[in-house]
Amino acid sequence: MVSDTAITQLRKHIRGEVVLPADARYDEARRVYNAAIDRRPAVIARCAQADDVVAAVQFAREHELPVSIRGGGHNVAGNAVCDAGVMLQLSSMKTVHVDSRHRIARAAPGLTLGDFDRATTARNLVTPMGVVSKTGIAGLTLGGGLGWLMGKHGLACDNLVGAEVVTAQGKKIRASAQENQDLFWG
Repeated sequence: MVSDTAITQLRKHIRGEVVLPADARYDEARRVYNAAIDRRPAVIARCAQADDVVAAVQFAREHELPVSIRGGGHNVAGNAVCDAGVMLQLSSMKTVHVDSRHRIARAAPGLTLGDFDRATTARNLVTPMGVVSKTGIAGLTLGGGLGWLMGKHGLACDNLVGAEVVTAQGKKIRASAQENQDLFWG
């Protein structure tokens, strides 16, 4: 188990919320689409920004705890929730900026496909990203991203031009065809 002192320190470094098993919002924070998944993380970091993710990953490393990541919350397989580890809950990170001139969107990892589609269609753009609006875009893209337009425009992962990534070492880096190419193509 993690000490109260360690949890207090984590709370000082996270703008979002730290949720523990005794907290009233714990069950809601660990829930994913598949109700058969009933794993119990030791700590849930409800991240509000990328620096929260960095702090939570560093905390997990320091305390030798496994990490799981819940983006949009769909995750049918249940990998988004770990037992006795640190769950990064990213669903409040929902910003999206659509640049219709350059036909590109910058999207945060907590967005669902429905959130993303609303933002892009408002700018007369579409994406080959997926078919289920409740699916999180981060997991969808990392899993390939099968969508209605893939025959003409490829998979979601084929259309990714870059990502801000927090490494297992707790470092925030950019991955693209020009920067950290191994990570980007991996």
